[in-house]
Amino acid sequence: MISLSYKKKKISLKACTSCRTLVEREVEVCPYCGSKEFTEEWSGVIITIDPENSELAKALNITGKGRYAVKFE
Repeated sequence: MISLSYKKKKISLKACTSCRTLVEREVEVCPYCGSKEFTEEWSGVIITIDPENSELAKALNITGKGRYAVKFE
């Protein structure tokens, strides 16, 4: 499991297998695509602020602002 530290609070995240969005473990439905399929086996994080002008976001088919997993393991 991978955790991110945010304001000195450890947050455990899981990744939506449909859209790569990272959400807290308690979330049951992805707030971006509505999927209920998640994995806790992921690596790498991309945070998009301006996905329309990001080559990496385009390569990963990311269209919205947020936290995303780069790779599923």
